[in-house]
Amino acid sequence: LEVYLQVDTSGEVTKSGASTEETVLLAKHVLANCPHLKLSGLMTIGAPNDFSCFDRLSECRSKLASELDLSIDSLELSMGMSSDFEEAIKRGSTTVRVGSTIFGARPLKK
Repeated sequence: LEVYLQVDTSGEVTKSGASTEETVLLAKHVLANCPHLKLSGLMTIGAPNDFSCFDRLSECRSKLASELDLSIDSLELSMGMSSDFEEAIKRGSTTVRVGSTIFGARPLKK
């Protein structure tokens, strides 16, 4: 099963994920202890209109590839959604999530 590690690049309380510092340890754990998982890359949901979140994920991938002695191209970057995917692609995203563009906005939770 291919997996992406979610990295909290914004620090917002509404976002989840490993810190950039925890990501290397988490990746090492997955590689050493989860034989049925394939580490495909990293993902983030950045803060609205803060494209530096994409830069932080790209930097995190570089650090992770170096620490694990992997090719940087072997780790995908999933970042960018319907409202910001073009900027995410410019900053290195290899996967985007554009559900609301296709299916419309989600109804608000009550």
